[in-house]
Amino acid sequence: MGFGGISIWQLLIVLAIVLLLFGTKRLKNIGSDLGGALKGFKGAMKDGEKAEDKEAQDQIEKSESGTVVDGEVTSKEKDKS
Repeated sequence: MGFGGISIWQLLIVLAIVLLLFGTKRLKNIGSDLGGALKGFKGAMKDGEKAEDKEAQDQIEKSESGTVVDGEVTSKEKDKS
C-alpha cells in the first residue's frame, strides 16, 4: 500500500530524517505557526464574505427606498387611448 508510488517505509524514513534534522521542538513550533496562519487566513476570508454580504444588503435597502433605480427596459408598448 502506497501513496502515489511512495511506500509507507519510505515515508517513515523521510519522517525520521526530518526529525533528526530539525528536532521535535522546532517541528512543533513550525506546526503551531502554520496552524495560526491558517486560522488567520480563514478569519480574513470570513470577514471578507461578511463585508460583501453587507454591501449587497445595503444596495438592496437603497433600491427598496427609492434612491437607486436599477433596471432595463425590455419592451415598450404604446398607449392606445
